[in-house]
Amino acid sequence: MAAATKRQSRTQRKARGGARGGFETLKSEEIFTEAKDLMPGGVSSPVRAFKSVGGNPVVFDRVKGAYAWDVDGNQYVDYVGTWGPAIIGHADDKVLKALSTQMEKGTSFGAPCALENELAKMVIDAVPSVEMVRFTNSGTEACMGMLRLVRAFTKRDVVVKFEGCYHGHGDAFLVQAGSGVATLGLPDSPGVPKGATTSTLCAEYNNLESVEELLKNNEVAAVILEPVVGNSGFIPPTKEFLVGLRELTTKYGALLVFDEVMTGFRIAYGGAQEHFGVTPDVTTMGKVIGGGLPVGAYGGRKDIMEMVAPAGPMYQAGTLSGNPLAMTAGIETLKRLKEPGSYEYLDKITGKLINGILDAAKEHGHQVCGGHISGMFGFFFCEGPVTCFADATKSDTEKFAKWHRMMLQKGIYLAPSQYEAGFTSLAHTEEDIDRTIAAAKEVFAAL
Repeated sequence: MAAATKRQSRTQRKARGGARGGFETLKSEEIFTEAKDLMPGGVSSPVRAFKSVGGNPVVFDRVKGAYAWDVDGNQYVDYVGTWGPAIIGHADDKVLKALSTQMEKGTSFGAPCALENELAKMVIDAVPSVEMVRFTNSGTEACMGMLRLVRAFTKRDVVVKFEGCYHGHGDAFLVQAGSGVATLGLPDSPGVPKGATTSTLCAEYNNLESVEELLKNNEVAAVILEPVVGNSGFIPPTKEFLVGLRELTTKYGALLVFDEVMTGFRIAYGGAQEHFGVTPDVTTMGKVIGGGLPVGAYGGRKDIMEMVAPAGPMYQAGTLSGNPLAMTAGIETLKRLKEPGSYEYLDKITGKLINGILDAAKEHGHQVCGGHISGMFGFFFCEGPVTCFADATKSDTEKFAKWHRMMLQKGIYLAPSQYEAGFTSLAHTEEDIDRTIAAAKEVFAAL
């Protein structure tokens, strides 16, 4: 047996041994204890702190394929995937090779590079609504630029978002937001001036009447939504809801914006708009298009995008936007996703995973509902169905927290919040799915 194979076998034995009672996180505890004196809450992003599931987080040391290893050597099957970008698997060899080649040329230019053109053409070819694109450094930044753009183009200030939908931490969006805001139980955020949110109105997801009421009584610049909610847990739309939004926004002169930071290139190569056959006016993107490196983008019809400086008067800029490393990782990731069978495989393994978890819950008398689209999934500890954020809040978060910790101890790493979607990758195998379902059965039996 080769040395590398022996090392891998020892790692796997340790991980599975931890599931039987040898799970230790002493180094993680030490590092996190120190981190709490160095960073607010010990983290650089709130959900990582495990506040809603109890206990302290494990501290990652490395990732590869479908797996993560913490600093104590525990191995996990990872269903967070850095919150979505790792769709072809962590640290993919082809991506790493391309990044290594690019690093020899430089890590940042602050000037135009050909890689921007290449990734831009791939995005434009793939996403139905996008005729021009502007790259940014994060999904939040993309959404902030998008918000300024829709207001500039329509000459209107009011925007409509949906309860539980998260569009980054920009002031105007922190109104009944999901993600970490929902996880921590914060209705809004201190430090956001009243004036920043007076032009943000909230509707109920999957409820067209609530949207039309707002459109009738306000001059609305745009209706903005996650076409599949991932920041209140996994909540799919009805096709009628998306079609209705397209019709209503056209009727009232507002723009329709899909925030596809999470769903873009995740549930289909052309995103949710390809999957559902509904084309918005503007789209925001991130995560997958950076292949694991920091990136975001917003794009849309050419007449709208030409409002953006320097083509037009709407100003937005970024020193690291279009960074050559992020462009390289994005290009290589999209090349892999475009290969035949990619999304069929994601749908197959994710369907098996979520159905196995739901069946295991039912077998042991627990009320759990959920679903998936391609490589995105989620479940709630309630009877369901869950069609909006109000439904999601009925979930038994205490039971979920116990379940989460018990799964973690068995080597299964899931999003540490009931209000976050989960993700699979092309690197996940049938064996990984079987192992996860087996762990779920054991945990549900003991819960």
